[in-house]
Amino acid sequence: MGSKISIIGGAGNVGATTALLLAQKELGDIVLVDLPTAEGVAQGKALDITQMGPVEGFDIQVTGTADYRGIADSTVVVVTAGLPRQPGMTREDLRRKNAEIVKTVAENIKRYAPQAIVVMVTNPLDVMTYLAWKVTGFPSPRVVGQAGVLDTARFRTFLAQELNCAVEDVQTIVLGGHGDSMVPLPRYTTVGGIPLLELLPPERIATLVERTRRGGTEIVNLLGTGGAYYAPAAATAQMVEAILQDQRRILPCSAYLEGQYGLHNVYLGVPVKLGRGGVEQIYELSLTEEELAALHNSARIYRQHIDAISHLWQ
Repeated sequence: MGSKISIIGGAGNVGATTALLLAQKELGDIVLVDLPTAEGVAQGKALDITQMGPVEGFDIQVTGTADYRGIADSTVVVVTAGLPRQPGMTREDLRRKNAEIVKTVAENIKRYAPQAIVVMVTNPLDVMTYLAWKVTGFPSPRVVGQAGVLDTARFRTFLAQELNCAVEDVQTIVLGGHGDSMVPLPRYTTVGGIPLLELLPPERIATLVERTRRGGTEIVNLLGTGGAYYAPAAATAQMVEAILQDQRRILPCSAYLEGQYGLHNVYLGVPVKLGRGGVEQIYELSLTEEELAALHNSARIYRQHIDAISHLWQ
């Protein structure tokens, strides 16, 4: 196969579902890494996915382990490790709990997979992506966060349901941090090439924008325990495929900003070109004053959370 994909947090719902989707794409052999207490779960899920192969028509190996040495020579490392949200808990509430976990994960990636591209999924996403970048010391294009693909998928879903049309005909983009401060862009949204603003009144669009912002919370409250995993896994698999296949997909991802949009030293959701080198280009859209202010507000919120955990790499 050539490529090797490691998923740290692989015994969990997001990690295991990501593994399943990647196995079906036959992008490479997969290693699920998790805590010693979950090693049997990682091994069991890995074996279960492998045994799908004869039915689904894929031929790759999926293995589970609690040993970080298993990630050696990985082309891509996906990080889903961390505690899931519970009802009433914001992504920011997770910061203190998950920061120590991600620090340990990043140290082991640096040690055992120093050439890998890292795709972060752990929440609060933009903060944990910044932390992983700092701890690994990798070039910023090789550390990227999955959020915008998921948030955009949610916005597309809600718009398609509202318009009673095919979801594949809805094209849009969501910028900003992965949370309540995200910035969906109706002005850049089309349905079959028709501008969204010609299809829905502003008040309906505003309602769907707000539902998108709270898309993860809606699912957390419905499930009662834990958070979404099917759509997050699908979004993650799309990013991994873009990297391994060098597709140069234009996708909204959490990327390190060095002056784009007037922002510095922060990871935030923006449109990027994603290929074999990771983030190969960041696209700077022309935003209105209101849109730019919303993006800067999102950055300010996550900058505060980054500052709060800066002791972990200093």
